[in-house]
Amino acid sequence: MTHTAENEQHQVRYLEVDVDQAGQRVDNFLRTALKGVPKSLIYRILRKGEIRVNKKRVKPDTRLESGDVVRIPPIRTAQRGEAAPVGQGLADHLEEAILYESDSLLIINKPAGLAVHGGSGVSLGLIEALRQVRPDCRFLELVHRLDRDTSGCIMVAKKRSMLRYLHEALRERKIRKIYHALVVGRWTARCNQVDAPLQRFELKSGERMVKVHPDGKASITSFKVLQRFGDLATLVEARPLTGRTHQIRVHTQFAGHPIVGDSKYTPDEDNSGFRQLGLRRLMLHAARLELTLPDGDKLQVDAPLDEATATSLQQLSVVHPQ
Repeated sequence: MTHTAENEQHQVRYLEVDVDQAGQRVDNFLRTALKGVPKSLIYRILRKGEIRVNKKRVKPDTRLESGDVVRIPPIRTAQRGEAAPVGQGLADHLEEAILYESDSLLIINKPAGLAVHGGSGVSLGLIEALRQVRPDCRFLELVHRLDRDTSGCIMVAKKRSMLRYLHEALRERKIRKIYHALVVGRWTARCNQVDAPLQRFELKSGERMVKVHPDGKASITSFKVLQRFGDLATLVEARPLTGRTHQIRVHTQFAGHPIVGDSKYTPDEDNSGFRQLGLRRLMLHAARLELTLPDGDKLQVDAPLDEATATSLQQLSVVHPQ
């Protein structure tokens, strides 16, 4: 259901729960229906009994059923700034970047430099842009995340049932993610797995980082050499067996071969040298997704590198052969 901020503030609304929304908690239903409304306000109106389901008061953990009617009272809250409008160039790029689409799932080859969602100084991310480009889609939600400077496969659910299914599949490690990374130096074929616990920490500047630490969470990544560029760099395949923040970036650094273009974990002098060779971005790419769809069909999606990066790698292979 579409609505404006104005009628959201001044009118009682009644939303009917459809089949795809059935089974979720009422607080989660409201957080989706009332985007931009603080969670504290949502829980306050729930406690006060202003949210009714089939004319009855409910608790935040009440599960909704198909056909339930949710009463939402007038909500007075400061309007948030809307996402920046999507330029035609980005809109066209996103349409061309679609690798797979069904009635319940989109898989997109995200360009490097595009955040997956707005916030922290970013007014427009992938998901906000998609919602503008696809206004006919009633539901669009990120299934998982990619770092802003990482390119490649990212899944966006078009139905809540698919979002729930894929979240469960991710928790159970039933979705295989395969990355390609260009790392500094000559990666030895003997190093085919890094098993090192990872812990998050924060610098005085507020920047969030990750490091190998014995008190961290168990983290394992398997690696395979794909191509060597002399002793200068190596293209490796990385398969994270766990899903920690910055896992591949920190595990390659721990192995002594940080990723080219990584401003957080790679020495400036290394990045500077590769920039002169035309490699100016974080050289980490989500190259493939392998999963089983709810109907049992197997799906494999491959994301090609952008043309500029592929050309730079080709030139690098000529100057620095294996």
